Amino acid sequence: MPTYKNLFQSKMPKVETSIFSVMSKMAYENKAINLSQGFPDFETSLELKSLVYKAMIDGNNQYAPMPGIYSLREQIAKKMDRLYGVEYHPESEITITAGATQAIFTILATVIEKDDEVIMFKPAYDCYEPTIKLFGGIPKVVQLNPETFSIDWSYVKSLISNKTKLIIINSPHNPTGNVFSKKDMLELAALLKNTDILLLSDEVYEHIIFEDEKHQTAALFPELAERAFITASFGKTFHNTGWKMGYCLAPKELMREFQKVHQFNVFSANHPTQVALATYLQNPENYLQLGSFFQAKRDLFLSLLKDSKFKFTPSKGTYFQMMSYKDISDENDYDYAIRLIKEKGIASIPISAFNEPNYDTNVLRFCFAKSDKTIKKAAEILCSI
Repeated sequence: MPTYKNLFQSKMPKVETSIFSVMSKMAYENKAINLSQGFPDFETSLELKSLVYKAMIDGNNQYAPMPGIYSLREQIAKKMDRLYGVEYHPESEITITAGATQAIFTILATVIEKDDEVIMFKPAYDCYEPTIKLFGGIPKVVQLNPETFSIDWSYVKSLISNKTKLIIINSPHNPTGNVFSKKDMLELAALLKNTDILLLSDEVYEHIIFEDEKHQTAALFPELAERAFITASFGKTFHNTGWKMGYCLAPKELMREFQKVHQFNVFSANHPTQVALATYLQNPENYLQLGSFFQAKRDLFLSLLKDSKFKFTPSKGTYFQMMSYKDISDENDYDYAIRLIKEKGIASIPISAFNEPNYDTNVLRFCFAKSDKTIKKAAEILCSI
């Protein structure tokens, strides 16, 4: 009997289990507080859950239309107009996806061919690079400034070549909690003007921004919007990551190509949840209050840690906080994160997992999308170190 190695070669021979799975599994095994993976430990809205139940009872249990139900796409279009004054046509420029990661995978599957170059910024969400390579693309990495996480746009410009197919941006940024400024977006627009380079703008934390900062969506900048696929996540917005619901926005011509791949990937996303979300989005307060909601959690977490040995700059968005342990240990971040789980009962994510290989800044990422009780218990442990 031949082994699988005789039958095919792995397309991803160097890809291992994600750091999120590793740390969450270890947290479970050690009964540790899990501030590693980015999911809330509190419930989603009872109203929203009731709407999903009602949609099922009402018979919305078969395939949804391939792009998503029209009423939900219409509400998304209204939201984009309400918040940013931009127009996306629900019929041809919006697709409902099985989470933002599926949208990102589909975008890369749609546009990347062998030897295409993709400029991306690290630390980065861990699905980008493996998917680029899966489709034969070549990642061209810009490592962010380790102190400020700012971007050297002149260096980005130096990476652009006749092989550059796509640039990936993420704001608010996971894992750093940084937020792209209007100046950043204008710099990017200037770089892409008069080119055929496409843009993937990962905006899943668009509603989780602090200190009255404004989300600078790619849709606001004509030079970017005309070439941009924008991804968003209902799971991040409404505290139900397990529902795996998201969407993609793009100009008609790009969306047509996206849907050609989407239909053979998942075909359509969960139908009753779409029906529920179409109703839930009609009240803007269901997402407009998220910034203040999570800022209160961030502020609680950091106020409790002000006298700890960890060093930090408050995150500007997302529900993640980067913290340096340089004054505590000289261990590499992976080993230190494991020791925190086993000895202290608290799980985090080592940032080197998002960086270039062997680039370790002795920083961990903590998720504060947790109940106040969990936050207080976690802070007590961290302050004892």
